[in-house]
Amino acid sequence: MAVLTDEQVDAALSGLNGWERKDGALRRSVTFPTFLDGIEAVRRVAERAEQKDHHPDIDIRWRTVTFALVTHSAGGITEKDLELAKEIDELIDR
Repeated sequence: MAVLTDEQVDAALSGLNGWERKDGALRRSVTFPTFLDGIEAVRRVAERAEQKDHHPDIDIRWRTVTFALVTHSAGGITEKDLELAKEIDELIDR
């Protein structure tokens, strides 16, 4: 899968909720009402990631969860990352 250009990623960001391109990855941080709400969101994302065989880096800091997407095997952000970002938005924002 081809790595997207910065311009392609920037154009796609307008259709994503709260994501940014930072340090070579797509990143979104979400603060949940409780720690367990954040853990439940991570569980839902993990199930979807496992189905897609494309796994985000996930950082949990009390109620704030940060998802980072990059296709390591391609060396950058690809369509797979954009697709999973959209699915994470659907899972988190519902």
